Amino acid sequence: MQSLDPRLSTDRYGYAAAERLAFGPELFALIREEEGVTAIQVDSKGAWARISLGVHSDLEAVGLTAALSGCLADAGISANVVAGLRHDHIFVPWERREDAMAALTALSERGG
Repeated sequence: MQSLDPRLSTDRYGYAAAERLAFGPELFALIREEEGVTAIQVDSKGAWARISLGVHSDLEAVGLTAALSGCLADAGISANVVAGLRHDHIFVPWERREDAMAALTALSERGG
């Protein structure tokens, strides 16, 4: 596995039902589900930190999400992975963000 190059955002994030869609700079992602639309956005009181991988990820790559979630699960950290066209983004509990960075950096250094 090439270097993951994890990068921790300084912003806090929250998940919310998107009843009125606002495409402002605080919006990170929208996810459409049968029950409605979920917005992931910058929220000063949000419970989540975003770690983006600098490595260009391939949507057809096999095992990357499993390696990331397994690494964080081994450290007792919950993770929500959102894949973009070019990069993966992992949302972890705000209070565990530094632990998550350490775990992902170690995973990257040992090559998966």
